Order: sequence, then C-alpha cells, then structure tokens
Amino acid sequence: MIYTVTLNPALDKTVEIPSFAVGTVNRITALRVDPGGKGINVSKVIAKLGGESEILAILGGGTGQAIAKAVEALGLRADLTFVPGETRTNLKVVDPVGHTNTDINEPGLEVSAEQLDALLARLTAKLQAGDLVVLSGSLPKGAPPDTYAGWIAACRAAGARVFLDADGEPLRAGLKAAPYLAKPNNDELSRLAGRPLETLEELAAAAAALLEDGLEQVVVSLGSKGALFVSRGRVLYAEGLKVPVGSTVGAGDSVVAALAYALDRGLPMEETVRLSMATGAANVMCSGSQAAERADILPLMERVRFRPL
Repeated sequence: MIYTVTLNPALDKTVEIPSFAVGTVNRITALRVDPGGKGINVSKVIAKLGGESEILAILGGGTGQAIAKAVEALGLRADLTFVPGETRTNLKVVDPVGHTNTDINEPGLEVSAEQLDALLARLTAKLQAGDLVVLSGSLPKGAPPDTYAGWIAACRAAGARVFLDADGEPLRAGLKAAPYLAKPNNDELSRLAGRPLETLEELAAAAAALLEDGLEQVVVSLGSKGALFVSRGRVLYAEGLKVPVGSTVGAGDSVVAALAYALDRGLPMEETVRLSMATGAANVMCSGSQAAERADILPLMERVRFRPL
C-alpha cells in the first residue's frame, strides 16, 4: 500500500488572468478549485494511473471540510484528522499571455506535537513491510524542522520505504534519516549544496553525494528541461517533453506519484523514467492541480527520450 502524508494541505484556487499585472485591477477569465497539498496531489495522480493509496492529512475549519468532501467525491481513500483552526487556501494565478504561473500561498493552521504524534502513531500502526510512504510538502506551524526525519525513522522501523519531497531545513534534516528516495528540484538541490548548480554534471554530482546518507535514489526535477535519475553507479538524464502548458501546479507531485506507482508495481527503471516524465508532462497540460487521465499519459511515454550521463 502507498500512503501519502500531507501535514499542511490547501484548497487550491487556480485563476486564469490574461496579462496579469501588479498595481492595477485584474479580471479573472477562468477559475477552478481543487483539493491540494503535495501529498493529496500525489494520491490524485496515483488513482488516475490505476493504483491505490491512502491519504493522511491534517485539516481544519470550513476549508478543511471542503477538502474532505472533494477527496471523497474523487473516490480517494483517506484518514483525515481535524484540529482547531482553518486550513489554508492557496491562489494560483495563470497568465496565458505572459506564460507565467504565480503562487500566492497562505501559511496554514497550527498543530501541536501531540497532534502530530497521534497521526504518526496511526500511520505506523497501518504499515506493513514493503509499504511505501510519501512525505511531501511544507510543514505546518508548530511542527519542528526535523519532523520529517522523525517520521522517516518511524516508518523505516515499521518496514516501509519512504519518499521525501520537501525543501529547506525539513529536507536537509530528513535526508539524514535516509529515506528511500528524495525528489528535490534543481533550486532545492542548489540550496542544499550551498551554491548554484548550473550544469547537469554538477546537479548529478550533488545528487550522488546524497546517496552517501543511505538513500537508494535521488530524482532531480528540472522543470521543462526534464529530470535526472540518480542511483548508485547509474545516472540517467531524461529530456523534458514539449507540451501545451495549462498549469505547472502539481507537476512535481505527479512525477513523485508516478515514481511511487512504479516502485509499488515493480516496474523496471527504463519504464519508470518514461512513466514519470510522461505523467509530469500530461499534468502540465491540465488546468489547476487536477490529475491527468491515464489515457493522456500513456501516449506520451513513447516520446520520452533519456540517456546515461
């Protein structure tokens, strides 16, 4: 079973504003609302791929209730914890004329150590050897920066493999707990390295260095330029697919979803690379943070090109 953890979920409101500009009135030409947060996005994509996962998330207030209803309407399995406060709403501004995507994210609700510990205990009670846990996204207020490190250790002790998709100190601390896989983007990896990483070779070397902490694989997403797949003794560079851009929201989450689905199904590396790149591209073609249909993903796999680096 795949479990996705979203400690700081959001209701994603995506608006389309042609020629978006600051300091003046902007008019919305299209709007959609989706349940969001990186782990929830991962579960939405896994379902479209034909897999099954369970969402664990902390929610609050009317916004949290709206997310819960949306998750139920999508037919997703979920274990949701409600706490005092209001779940955040994140605004995504898509400008089809300027070809930009602007995120305006609220801070979210505050949680206590007791609430986090209770959710972790529920998760570890579910886990069996070979299960997969995806820890992704920002931490809520009240959660210490090493929260993911503790969760990784607990999940590993229960026999599960863990994916980590985070940034800053939560990523840095989490890596020391040796998740199975980490998926930083090029900017996040540069921040970890403490310097700009500008070439594929520099990025691959920095990713390979993370394997020394006990990781099995590091996947570095490069936006439209593709991704690096780094494991011991092997580095593959996959080119980005050129597709019409609807929204880049959740593109990285869709790659994580495909990686989790592929590992759960035991797919070989070559097929994993093709599936993850095609899934990311297909989701970029969608509006908001909705998940692409499997029928739109599979034809793109034939277009994926990759090579050893």
